[in-house]
Parts: sequence; C-alpha cells; structure tokens
Amino acid sequence: MNILIGSALLGCALAKRNLVFMISDGFGMTSETMARSYMQQLDDKQPFASWSSILDSMLVGSIRTQSSSSLVTDSAAGATAFSCAQKTYNGAIGVDPQGRPCGTILEAAKQMGLGTGLVTTARITHATPASFAAHVENRNMEDLIALQLLARNSTTSQQVVDLMFGGGLCHFMPSQQGAQSCRLDNTNVWQMAQQLGYTTLETLEEFEQLSQNASLPILAAFSPSHMAYSIDRDETKQPALHQMARKALDILNYRSPNGFFLMIEGARIDMAGHDNDPAAHVQDIIEYWKTIAQVQEFVRENPDTLLVSTSDHETGGLTLGIDPDYYWLPQTLQPIRHSAEYLCNHFLLSHSVSNKQQFIADTLMPEYLGIYNATEDEIQAEEANSRHKRCKRAVGGVVSRRAHVGWSTGGHSGADVGLYAFGNHANLIKGNMENTHLGSLLLDYLQLSTDSVTNALSSIETKQLKFSSLADEHN
Repeated sequence: MNILIGSALLGCALAKRNLVFMISDGFGMTSETMARSYMQQLDDKQPFASWSSILDSMLVGSIRTQSSSSLVTDSAAGATAFSCAQKTYNGAIGVDPQGRPCGTILEAAKQMGLGTGLVTTARITHATPASFAAHVENRNMEDLIALQLLARNSTTSQQVVDLMFGGGLCHFMPSQQGAQSCRLDNTNVWQMAQQLGYTTLETLEEFEQLSQNASLPILAAFSPSHMAYSIDRDETKQPALHQMARKALDILNYRSPNGFFLMIEGARIDMAGHDNDPAAHVQDIIEYWKTIAQVQEFVRENPDTLLVSTSDHETGGLTLGIDPDYYWLPQTLQPIRHSAEYLCNHFLLSHSVSNKQQFIADTLMPEYLGIYNATEDEIQAEEANSRHKRCKRAVGGVVSRRAHVGWSTGGHSGADVGLYAFGNHANLIKGNMENTHLGSLLLDYLQLSTDSVTNALSSIETKQLKFSSLADEHN
C-alpha cells in the first residue's frame, strides 16, 4: 500500500508545495478521547455525544511506534523515524542504529531550496526538533545539538533551519553566565547565532513585532528550558503554540517561493503524561487543537499545502475508568488552576512554605485543585511526597484518582497512535503503517531524497565528550 501511495505522489508534476508536519508528543488515542469528553461536559450548547474535536474529522489511520532497540520507543528514535525514514535506537538523534548520521527531510528540503522551520513548546534542542536538524549519538548532547542547529559547512553553506521558535535558551548561553546557562562549556552559541546573521528573540514583545516579511534566519527562545504548560502560561510573557505556528507559517510562506517544510511539536502533552497530570495533559491537547485549527486555516488559504499530524508515541498508559467502576469524571479537571509541575516548584518543593500540611489542606487542595473535602490520607500523602521528586506524580495522582483516570506508567507505552491528514494529497495517506513508512511518504510528497545529504554528513561530529545522561527527567 505504501509503495502505491508513494508512486501516486511521485507521479504528480512538481510545483510549489508546503508540508506542515505536526507531532503531538505523547498523545495517544485515549488522550484524544479524554480531551473530547472534557470539552463535551463543558459545552452545553449541543448534545453531549455530538461534540467532536478538529482532529476527529482528519483521522486517516494509525502509526506503529517501535524503535530498532525496543517495542517502546522514546521521542528521539520516534522523531528520527519520521525525519530520516529509518528505525534507530532509543536516544538516537538523526543517526542510524550504528550511530552513522542519516539525512533528514528538513535538510533535504533546504538543499532543494525550500524554506525550513521548527516550532516547539520544548527546548529547541530537545529530542523531537533536534531529530530533524541534528545528528548526535545521545539525545542529552544538547550542547552539541545547539551548535548543529545553526550551520554546518559539510551540508550547506548557509543555515540549515530558517526559523526556530521554542524554549531552551540555556543551551545557547555560556556556562560563565551561571543560572542562565545549562551548557557544560563556555561557548556563547547565542552570540554565535547573531554573528551568523540570525535575528534572535527572547521576549513576547519581540515576537509580536515580527511581520510576515521578517528577514530569515530567525532563532527565538522564550524560556531557559521548556516553555510553560498551557495551563500555566503567562500570556504577557510567552506566546502560545498556535501563535508561534501561525507566525511561522506566514513568514515561511512569504519568504519561500519554492515552498517550505515546517515541523510543529506540541511537546508538553508528553511531559504531563510523564507526570500523570491529567489537567495539564488535557489543556495542552486543547492548545494543540487550536494550533491544528490555525494550520487548517492556512491550508485553505494556500491549497498547495499538506498538513499531517501524528505522535511519536503514547505516554502514561492512560485509561479512562478505574476498576471496578464503569465511569470517569472529566468535570474534576475543570477547576484546576496549575500543573503539578508548577505547584511543586512554586510551593511544595519551595522553602517559602513553612507548614506544608496546613498549606496543602487549606490552600493547595481547595484553591488550586478544586478539592474541598480532602481526606487526611490525601493530605498526608501529599505532604510526604512534597520533599522529593515524587511530588509531581503525587499531585497528579490525587486528581487522577478523584477523576477515575488511570495511568499504567510514568514513561511511554508501545501503543499505536493516531494519524491525521488534511489538504493537498491528504487522501493518499491512509491506513496503519510503520513510523518509517510515514517518513517515506513525506519525502515522496515533497519529491525529495536524503541520499546526498546523508553522504555529505559522513564527517560530522556526533559525540559530545561531556554531557549529563540524566539531563532530562522526561526521557
């Protein structure tokens, strides 16, 4: 089936084509059901069962997610399967199972004169965006990834990525800047980007001043590490994913007469799954839906554009309903004001709160989680876990139990994930397929080959000598 689809795409005469590839990191089919049910109980204007998300009408198939090293993939291997159309081992960024660099669809697009962009709510050096424009043996080599994202003379005489929006400023700052940096060396990559001609942005005000005719390349990092969860976002400090996506589309469309490739990642869906935090999970899914709506609008305005959306894997082993009861309560999530991460970092793990048990009973439970009848066991459990890294899971746990939401893991699962398509040639993408097969179809759509890019990458450095193997708790 996939060969026939590829042949059908290749049989079309090449004209300007845009490809928007969206990755809802950690978003499984149960997550879609969960967010849909949440919205159904909020919307009293239409019958409960008739409410659908914008993704529901785009569903065309499903994706198998295993990597070359495990039936349960991580984001690095999952994204590399899409970008290089090759299976690789967990932790690998743009390299094959032997650690050799593989050319990506983004690099091939750039080589053929198309515009290129990466948009994410994670660090821009994180596994998913990195897998489209970097080549390292271990995903935690983010200092080296930051350098590779800017320019590599071995593959092109100019920048590889025209536009980057996300978080992760700390990996671009020299270690001498202390808390502002998370680099292990003193290289000022941010200054290097400016010297290479990048327009660099750090603030919402700078972002809002960007017009569609803004000069490329652009590098924007709106936070030291990952950007805020949607439920926590300060609208005066950080743009939302849908705002970054629309801005990126308008700029790349204006500046790319031959078309463009843009990857957009809803990264924090996954991280909420790792924390077993149902409220943050749902709110980032809703934000992802808003982003899909923005891209759909662009596709209607620019019918030479294909939108494809899928996930690299499912996170959390999510279930709706806890044995032995046949129900779950989405309304439990409605009053929650912040993510478990926010509550732990700002209060429970902070020295600013002296009497933790009283704070949990009188403030945390009623004001932030909407729980006015917390039991003594719940309060004591939260207090016991407020001193260490189990804090986030404990906050998510009390909410999940009351909502009758279950989680089988704080990691990833091996489940298939949904495949969605809209726009130009969307009818040719359908069925259940390997993640690598989807990568091949994306290359076919843009009529690209990665062979010459792969050959040019043979001498690129894929090892960062010093790095922390525990750099990211959401591996």
